[in-house]
Amino acid sequence: MTRELLLWGLLALLSKAPVAMAPLALVFLSRESPAGYTLGAGLASAYVVGEVVGAPLLGARIGRGGMRRRLSAGLTVGALAFCALPFSIAAPTPLPIGLAFLAGAAPAACPGGIRAMLTQLVADDSVTRALSVETTLTQITWASAPPLVVVLALRVHAGAPLVLGGILAATAAILLLRLPETEKPEPAERPTAPITRTLLAGWPIYLTSAASMAMLATAELVLPALLEAQRIAVGWSGPLLAGFALASAVGALCYGSRTWPGSLRAQSLVLLVLTAACLVLVTVLPGPVGIAFGLLLAGVFQSGVMVTRNLSLRERLPAHAHAAAYSVMYAVGGVGYGLAASLSAAALEHGSPSAAILGGVAITLLITAVSATAESRFPTD
Repeated sequence: MTRELLLWGLLALLSKAPVAMAPLALVFLSRESPAGYTLGAGLASAYVVGEVVGAPLLGARIGRGGMRRRLSAGLTVGALAFCALPFSIAAPTPLPIGLAFLAGAAPAACPGGIRAMLTQLVADDSVTRALSVETTLTQITWASAPPLVVVLALRVHAGAPLVLGGILAATAAILLLRLPETEKPEPAERPTAPITRTLLAGWPIYLTSAASMAMLATAELVLPALLEAQRIAVGWSGPLLAGFALASAVGALCYGSRTWPGSLRAQSLVLLVLTAACLVLVTVLPGPVGIAFGLLLAGVFQSGVMVTRNLSLRERLPAHAHAAAYSVMYAVGGVGYGLAASLSAAALEHGSPSAAILGGVAITLLITAVSATAESRFPTD
């Protein structure tokens, strides 16, 4: 644990927190406006679309040279957009929608870039443990962000969570410039393949990200309806989802603590199937205890999926494409989340919550099968 790694850990927490806070913070910001929750949903959607658009476009530009400066600039623009949003809520709708899009798009390359910096700060034999710790930090952030947003929005001001997110992003932008330039020198023979073609080579791995995020969307968005259907207080959804995130943090540490049998490809696919099976348990086991058991197990296995897909992408693509590839995978995961959210909403309109979860599991397994078939055509390393 060096000074650079400690600084990186602080940077990771500060940069992830605004992302975890943003969707719920945007809903609370608009809650008391004339448009109410409708505007909040629109702002949250604009933010996610900004992430999906910005991650691949900006991520492709940070692979070579000046990574710290570009990521810092993106965080700075995002911080300004976050801080401006509370003051724009009374303006015509296009202005807050545009600011929400900018807040999502400008720093969208940061998750991939910061992950690539971590893998360059540690020795090759420590990369698995480092990525496991990164996944743990991510899950802790996502577990703590919702209650923080609720407390600030209800007890301080509706725009307080977004202002705090802007301050955290600005602080992360400053810390980025204090990290050493970790990019490895260019090889003597520069790659001739366009970066787009190089990134497309990892598309089966990106699909595992979409599958994993589809399961996450199914668990998060259908859980309140499932609780109501079983006549359980909807208030249990918060603690249950926090437990899911904390179980993922524990699972990530367990995965990084030892070497597991099988290839990364096999590990990722097995963990995806196990996560899907645990979500099926959520629909079968009765009461909050049964639902909690299924969600906790799903969280443990899902964190392994997150680590193995990052390792697989690092193994599959050349070093100069890692930052861009992580950004593309981030965007594809967002697309998977959004599609699963839309399908879950449609399923809830025409069926039961259990059927919606089972439908999400079926979609996940279908994506997993496509990914497995495509990856089987690659030679095993």
